[in-house]
Amino acid sequence: MYDDRVVLCGANSYNEKYYLNPDFEGLPDHVKEELKIMCVLYVHDVGGVLTLVFEENGELCFEVTSEDFDPTFDDIGSRLLIKKLQTEKSDLLEALQMYFRVFFLNEDMDLAGKE
Repeated sequence: MYDDRVVLCGANSYNEKYYLNPDFEGLPDHVKEELKIMCVLYVHDVGGVLTLVFEENGELCFEVTSEDFDPTFDDIGSRLLIKKLQTEKSDLLEALQMYFRVFFLNEDMDLAGKE
């Protein structure tokens, strides 16, 4: 179904917007809300733009960008907060990877969970 990277969601501190890829509207409401809160709080705390992207292999990655010479963007805080989110939200992130592999990459559920 997908041969390239797929954006799950993202938040932008510059225009104060949140985006959820319409392909993921089928996620449970509490998951969509948790993603929104996580992304919006992240950009509120450190600035810039946060995008959660599925790689071709189904791995969910955090991508962060900022405008050139943005004095409000906290690069060190950004890295620390991503590590914290990856630890605290590991169950959510792993479940999202499983969801993507099964429903978007059409992998067998048993195989998707063993990687």
